[in-house]
Amino acid sequence: MGTTKYTVIVAEDEILLLNHLTEKIRQYAPDFEVVGTAQTGDEAYQLVKQHNPNLLITDIRMPVMNGIELLEKVYNRFPLTKFIIISGFSDFEYAQSAIRLKVSEYLLKPVDPEELSLALRNIRKQYQIEQKAYDEIFNESMARNSPEQIAATLRDYLVKNYNVDTNLNLIACNMHYSPSYLTKIFQQQYQVSPLKFITQMRLAQAKHYLSHNPEISVKQISEMVGYQDQGYFSRLFKKNMGMSPLDWRNQPDTAKP
Repeated sequence: MGTTKYTVIVAEDEILLLNHLTEKIRQYAPDFEVVGTAQTGDEAYQLVKQHNPNLLITDIRMPVMNGIELLEKVYNRFPLTKFIIISGFSDFEYAQSAIRLKVSEYLLKPVDPEELSLALRNIRKQYQIEQKAYDEIFNESMARNSPEQIAATLRDYLVKNYNVDTNLNLIACNMHYSPSYLTKIFQQQYQVSPLKFITQMRLAQAKHYLSHNPEISVKQISEMVGYQDQGYFSRLFKKNMGMSPLDWRNQPDTAKP
């Protein structure tokens, strides 16, 4: 297997600092590939939606959408993306308040190249640990099976681990597949993408808890099925079910599909 590449989006409103960061990443960590740069939070979010990167590096103070707002949106939609926050000294305490967003590293301006290099090494190590967790099931040996067998194995894994964030990119990499090919063979077998399948599993379990466990709060149910952000869970539930989790819980059992 070749060297694993980790994709990166860099968001910084000052163009000189943006170019400096991009160059230092290429110089100190060539396995981290900068696939997009942005000077506003909104531009960065659009790039994240386009590339689904492994890493987002963002300044706290960004036009249109600040860094914390950007991280919240990315965390809700792309929970496996890792974050590095860059901030001035006066913003550092504010930046640390984003711990719940699983920020991997904090860097103070001006960014020290050695500190940047250390932060990237730490993130690389995190991804390597995650990748090893899949090695036992998804490996070169598994890749020799038929597409139907691979899809079935992935489905079984997702059923057992539906409430844990699963990195399909790493699973595909372990088998020398592209993520798009892994998604394709799963979708051909089950008429749904792996990510949609996970969502369906989570919402089905949430409906069960809401109907049969009145002592469990919506917040607790959200966390139990894999969503740390209750607001995002509630919006997703309403989008798919046509009503909020509380409304679902309060309706008569005979009205529940």
